[in-house]
Amino acid sequence: MVLEAVLFDMDGVVTDTASAHAAAWKEAFDAFLAARSAAEGTVLVPFDARRDYLAYVDGRPRLDGVRGFLAARGIDLPEGSAEDPPGHATVAGLGNLKNRAFHDWLRRHRVRAFPGSVALIRTLRSAGIRTALFTSSRNADAVLASAGLQDLFDVRVDGRLMAERKLPGKPDPAIVLEAARRLGVPPERAAVVEDATAGVAAGRRGGFGLVVGVDRGGNRPALLEHRADLVVDDLANLMLDEERQLKIKMLNDLPLVFDHEPELRERLQGRRLAVFLDYDGTLTPIVDDPDRALISEAMRETVARLAEVVPTVIVSGRGVETVRRLTGLDQLIFAGSHGFEIGGPEGFEDTLEKGVEALPELDRAEAELEDALAGIDGHRIERKRFSIEAHFRQVAERDRERLETAVDEVAARHPNLRKGTGKKVLRLQPDIEWDKGHAVLHLLGRLGLDGDDVLPVYVGDDVTDEDAFRALAGRGLGVVVRGETDRETGASYALRDTDEVGRFLDWIGERAGEGGR
Repeated sequence: MVLEAVLFDMDGVVTDTASAHAAAWKEAFDAFLAARSAAEGTVLVPFDARRDYLAYVDGRPRLDGVRGFLAARGIDLPEGSAEDPPGHATVAGLGNLKNRAFHDWLRRHRVRAFPGSVALIRTLRSAGIRTALFTSSRNADAVLASAGLQDLFDVRVDGRLMAERKLPGKPDPAIVLEAARRLGVPPERAAVVEDATAGVAAGRRGGFGLVVGVDRGGNRPALLEHRADLVVDDLANLMLDEERQLKIKMLNDLPLVFDHEPELRERLQGRRLAVFLDYDGTLTPIVDDPDRALISEAMRETVARLAEVVPTVIVSGRGVETVRRLTGLDQLIFAGSHGFEIGGPEGFEDTLEKGVEALPELDRAEAELEDALAGIDGHRIERKRFSIEAHFRQVAERDRERLETAVDEVAARHPNLRKGTGKKVLRLQPDIEWDKGHAVLHLLGRLGLDGDDVLPVYVGDDVTDEDAFRALAGRGLGVVVRGETDRETGASYALRDTDEVGRFLDWIGERAGEGGR
């Protein structure tokens, strides 16, 4: 296929508005369900902002979403009219209530665009590949204006145009076919990018040459079931190859830093630098016993030299005090516990308050996990202030599924915690929108390093470092350290091992000392 255009869904693919839509739907439906329960003396299950959102409303025109959810609850309402007041007991009235709730959100917040999506769109446009935005939302203009993305697309097809032309909603392919028609590109030479199963189905039914699914919350199996060709966690994990095809970036396929020094010199030219470093697997090799992951004297000296010329932060899953003790670099800033706690010299300290509120539940989950894993040889539970980690590097292969099942069962009993993964480790941590990426962006702002003249550089090896690579897509430099297994990644360059990390940090320090020359 010769790729001539890429069509992007808006909510959840380009803009981070899915959570706002889900909250608006919940506000509308729960108010209706509570009133109906009181009137009928029944108990109606509230709207689930994850499960019900994905199943019934995500990617669909507003009134189709109302009808789908009500049908799932066995409720039949009259259609009503567009003039029905918000909350009136009609399909239109509920749709108007949801729309009012969403506009209330827009007045209070600025829409965030996904950095990886914007970076990919700019790459496509610079390569001469046309781009279109499609959405069933009638609020596309307001959302794009809030996010500052008005000029990023050649064509837009939104809910207002759908209503004017009487286009059916997804999974019917009408909306994506209309976008392709307006671009003047045959569907077989275009790609569709969607986070909703209805949108993936529309792309497939429309005969598009490539259908990409974006899984931002455990929806990968459903996207594949609806026949997405590729599924990625974030569009930072896609690249345009030499044949102008979209493909998933894999860690072992990334260009090596020291094979591309000239282009990296150009990236650094005239820029102030800020360097963020993972610890385990980056500054030290991965070892069986985490307590023995000690930084070498040579690496310590390298990091210390770098910190003299460039703001340098260590971002680790370990607690702040632990990684400070292991490195012996008291002059650095540390973001520990995957960014939930931040500490540095001269009283520099910051702790996420919502993480503190989760500590009692983490204590209970830790006790349960210790009991659940008691009979599994080789496991190791490591309690950090804001997480519990079950290491299984030394657990026999036959027992690993049993260990993961036990972790899943404990997680299921604690809905305010979520499960995460790393290298030979499973993790329980507060179910809060916070990670290494959020911590890096927070620190750039707090340190006065969030200007366009600053190039943030992040070096890491773990799955948890992918959050930082995504957060810095299009504005920073993501460098991943290759490990035991291949995986998809949002980084741009790779280093072979920790020895090359040391060489790279020295190289960065020299460039900074030369003023970026």
